[in-house]
Formats: sequence, C-alpha cells, structure tokens
Amino acid sequence: MKTNSSNSLLTVPTGPLKISELPPSRVGTSGESIHLSLVIPTYKERDNIKNVVRILSQLLDESIPGNYELIVVDDDSPDRTWEIAESLTTEYPQLRVMRRQQERGLSSAVIRGWQVGTGSVLGVIDGDLQHPPEVLMQLLRSVEQGADLAVASRHVEGGGVSSWSVVRRLLSRGAQLLGLVILPGVLGRVSDPMSGYFMVRRSAIANATLNPVGYKILLEVIGRGNVGKVAEVGYVFCERKEGESKVTWKQYIDYIHHLVRLRLSTGRVGRLSRKVNFPFGRFLRFGLVGFSGVFVDMGVLYLLSDPTTLAWPLTRSKIIAGEIAILNNFLWNDAWTFADVSARQQEWHQRLKRFLKFNAICLGGLVLNVLILNLVFNFLIPNRYIANFIAIAIATIWNFWINLKLSWRVTDVK
Repeated sequence: MKTNSSNSLLTVPTGPLKISELPPSRVGTSGESIHLSLVIPTYKERDNIKNVVRILSQLLDESIPGNYELIVVDDDSPDRTWEIAESLTTEYPQLRVMRRQQERGLSSAVIRGWQVGTGSVLGVIDGDLQHPPEVLMQLLRSVEQGADLAVASRHVEGGGVSSWSVVRRLLSRGAQLLGLVILPGVLGRVSDPMSGYFMVRRSAIANATLNPVGYKILLEVIGRGNVGKVAEVGYVFCERKEGESKVTWKQYIDYIHHLVRLRLSTGRVGRLSRKVNFPFGRFLRFGLVGFSGVFVDMGVLYLLSDPTTLAWPLTRSKIIAGEIAILNNFLWNDAWTFADVSARQQEWHQRLKRFLKFNAICLGGLVLNVLILNLVFNFLIPNRYIANFIAIAIATIWNFWINLKLSWRVTDVK
C-alpha cells in the first residue's frame, strides 16, 4: 500500500493550472502511480469531513485496496476543517490533506489536488455527502470500460434531486439552457453539465492549461481537455445534513462568466486569438466595461451640464463626468478584465499603483476625449450627446491599446 510517510500537509502547487502527463512522485513510496486520485474540495465542512473520509475509505478499501488516495483540499476554513482532516491521516493512511491560504475557489482547488495526485484516473466528489458515495464505483467501472470521462448525472435514468424548490429547479434548467445556447459543443455532450461529481482519465486533460471560474469544473474539463468517449451514471442529489450550503447568486454569475470565457477561448475566436496573438477575450471584456462607463459618463454629464439641471460649463462637466467614469471602469477592469493579474497583487498599495497608472492613461484619453467633443460639438454636430458618444468611442481605442501595453503588469510579487 502506498501511504503517507508523515502527517504533514501537502505543499500547495503554484503556477499554471495544468495537469502533468506523468504523475508526480510520492516521497516515501516506490514512486509508482496508483489507480485513482479522488479530490474532496472543502470549505467549512468540519461536521462532515470525518464521515466523508470514513465512508469513502470503506468503499474503496473493498474495491481497490491500496490503489487509491483521498486528497482533501481545504481553502483555509475558519472552522479548521483542514486540521480535522489532517488528524485522520493516522487512521486513514491513504488520506492526504492540503491547506490553501493564498487561493480560493472550488474549481482551482480540484485542479491543485489533481496536480499532486498520482492516479491514472482523477476524480472529484463534494465534501458534504450530497453526492452519494455508492455511485463512485459505477463511475470508476465506466472509465475502466473505456470512457475518458464518467459523469454522475441527475438527468439520466436513476438520477434526480431529492427536495429542490421550483425556483431552484428552474434556475438549474435555465442555466443549462443558457449554456447550450452559448457553448453547445461543450454542454451538448453531457446531460448534466452542472455536475460536480465525475472521474476523468489523466491522459484526457494532461498538458491542457485550465482556467476555471466558479464551481463548474466539468465545463473546463470538457472544453479544454481531449475528451473522447463520455459515460453517464444516474444519481440522486441529496440535501446536506450538516454544514451550510455554498450556493449563492455569485455562483450563477460565475457560471455565465465561465461560459463566455470558454466560448471566446475555445471557439473560432479563440483559434484566431492564438493565431494572431491578440487577446480578443480581454478586449471584449474591456469593451463591455467601457460600455458601462458610457452610461456613467452620460448620466453625470447630464446632471452637471444640462440646462434643466446644474447647467455647468460643458468642459468642466465633461472632466468630472469622465473622471467618475474612469473610476467605474478601473474597478470593473481590476475585478474582471485583468482579474488574473490583480489576483496576484492584492495589497492596497498595489491596487493604488494600478489605479494611478490606469488613471494617467485614461486622463490622456480624457484630454483627447474633451478635444474631440468640442471639435465635433462646435463644428460638426451641435448635439452634446452624439458628440460625446463619438469622443468616447475614439478615446476607448486609445485606452485599450495603451493599457494593453502598460497596465496590469505583474512587476511586484513576493
């Protein structure tokens, strides 16, 4: 049996979220890989983790004794779930525990667990017993019979949900329908693309750089992996008995964000982007953020300059409106467009530095904006709003190009 040589916590991998083709070697073992590496992502699951480990260990000890590992990846739970899990390693030597303190998120936690796993088959199961453990062996048999991916589904024979409300059912189905519209080539391959309970061959996702958002890691596996045959096994999703649910509206927003990102990076736009080395996805996000700034700019300009409101001079009103729009755009760009960079530079002084750089570049664009606004308004189109829209469009091109070259660079890291 391949066991831990000590009860110390696993070192958290760094760098790209990429699974190696060859399993990493285990210190204190023969260096051989095992059959199954099952990741259990946790956050505030102190009341569940003992039962989860016990049930899974009993099940796998009967089926593939000594040829599996359980990897608990905890996002530094305030209830110290990781500590409880680590204390179980003496009783369950196949258990390994990772405590993440710098990163957050279920999807990335699963990938970090897979990165340290030595199995030829990689799996994931929730740490709250909402995924019935008895389905585990059906998934494993499906992979052993030739499937690259085996998914536990609520929407095939033998599947369902135990006690969902009508609203939650509608949201789930609505999310799936939206996914089929945005990304039919990915979501059309499985009946339950929202499932977080599945197994995949290491070879099917090896060397693919994964870039997940939110909870739906399965989308990333299908969208970026080299997945051939897919098998599905029905299961009934159970309500949790202990702990608290992690489902919030943010998860649905992350899901939509993930769909759009996958669409841009894996479809024709993604292929064109890689071919010409231009970040079309980032450009689109920058453009959408800029579009939100248009409404902020227009609204403030109206409040300040319109004859029916404060009736301030046009130039002064435009400068103030533009600066407020710049602040709006920076906050959205920092949290979304360039989130991959800002996540590595979260200190307040780093954020301030990014804002000052962004502001300086946009102020240059604002000067250009004001000049164009006055030229168009005074000499071409005597309508302040049409003139302002034209000025914003030209300044947006300036802002994107210069920020693409100069802003949000990782130059200050530990």
